[in-house]
Amino acid sequence: MDNFLTRIKERTRSWTVKHANGKHAQAWLAGVAFSEASFFPIPPDILLIAMLLTSSRHWIFQASWTTTFSVLGAIFGYIIGFFLFQTVGGPLVNFYHLESEMMTVGDMFSDNAFVAVFLAAFTPIPFKVFTISAGLFNVNFLVFVLAALFGRGTRFFAIGYILRRYGSQIGSLVYKYFNIFSLIIAIFIFGIILINVLL
Repeated sequence: MDNFLTRIKERTRSWTVKHANGKHAQAWLAGVAFSEASFFPIPPDILLIAMLLTSSRHWIFQASWTTTFSVLGAIFGYIIGFFLFQTVGGPLVNFYHLESEMMTVGDMFSDNAFVAVFLAAFTPIPFKVFTISAGLFNVNFLVFVLAALFGRGTRFFAIGYILRRYGSQIGSLVYKYFNIFSLIIAIFIFGIILINVLL
């Protein structure tokens, strides 16, 4: 099953990059951003980066577009967890072998739901685990939406700004080491928030 999922991911990745500049690229970006937050295995960053490497002039719009549909997808994931976990959410978690990640996320929610959802935008744990778990564990919906908006917005705007500022010079590195890049951003932002709270 793991090899099957890996092959699917690689084929989807290649297809996504190939269609980054097609006439329907904007619609695909919206679709991938929405579905990745609730059930799809491929993150929208792949398509977003490919599109911005071609033209970064509209990076604010592209980042906003990706954030909007990612948050809408997160809400859909929340609905799956809240209303449809037995019939849809549970089978999705089992299909992707994310049972242990689900338990980890549950512990994170018990500590601080806002921080957990915010950091979800940057961790290697698939975002769909957080969105479905948020519904399952009955996380405050407004807190969930605000954290998803802040976290995903920070992630996609950071990608847009960096590619606008440095372009292809750093684009391939961001693409290759995105998990590490994401964690660095998360730690930096969380540190700023913590300093402001303590002061």
